[in-house]
Amino acid sequence: MALVLATQAPGEPEIFASIQGEGPSAGMPVAFVRLSRCNLACVWCDTAYTWHFEGDNRPHRSGESFERKANQIEMDEEEVARRIAALGRDRLVITGGEPLLQAGKLAVMLEHLPDMQVEIETNGTIDPPARLDIRVDQYNVSPKLAHSGNPADLALKPEMLDRWATDERAVFKFVIAEPGDVDEVLALVRTHAIPPRRVFLMPEGTDSETLREREKWLVDICLEHGFRLSDRQHIHLFGDTRGT
Repeated sequence: MALVLATQAPGEPEIFASIQGEGPSAGMPVAFVRLSRCNLACVWCDTAYTWHFEGDNRPHRSGESFERKANQIEMDEEEVARRIAALGRDRLVITGGEPLLQAGKLAVMLEHLPDMQVEIETNGTIDPPARLDIRVDQYNVSPKLAHSGNPADLALKPEMLDRWATDERAVFKFVIAEPGDVDEVLALVRTHAIPPRRVFLMPEGTDSETLREREKWLVDICLEHGFRLSDRQHIHLFGDTRGT
């Protein structure tokens, strides 16, 4: 068994220490591990190197495809855990790609990190098995809206949205590009009884100018509906780069 990770450079897994840039843990010092592969294909995805490999005809706005061999690496779960522990952090963010595609192997990895606080970034379409679920402190669930380019029947599964709405560990982080995207969020919040205090609106963008411009009008929307605003601190600090 082995986890399939994204790479910072060919042959170098994307395991690093930084601050969490998004959601309720923003600003916290954490360890990150980024896994490869995704079951969705967002046209604006800022980590397309985890899934948009040569031969994948799903659309991405960059038009770029990535060589799989240079952008994926397999590593034993215990070795991944060892590298994470060596970073000296007490909180781990597991991101992707879609991490829950490798849920069983993640559970094995986390059994080697029993004292680690764990948060998982997920698109919310996959139900984590119990062996993994018991080791997770926080789920950052980011359901993909229509502007992501994903068909709703793949990206917005009603039974899974209900599952996350009833899990107090789960926060909902919606990526917003235009004010009209919020109408879709409001419909999901109503249909699935999602508590507004657990809803974050986050601007789509990979540069500071775009993020700041969209945050200006997102503030009023958050005030009106009792939602929370999420910045993308890592973009302001490091730009749109790997390993940050």
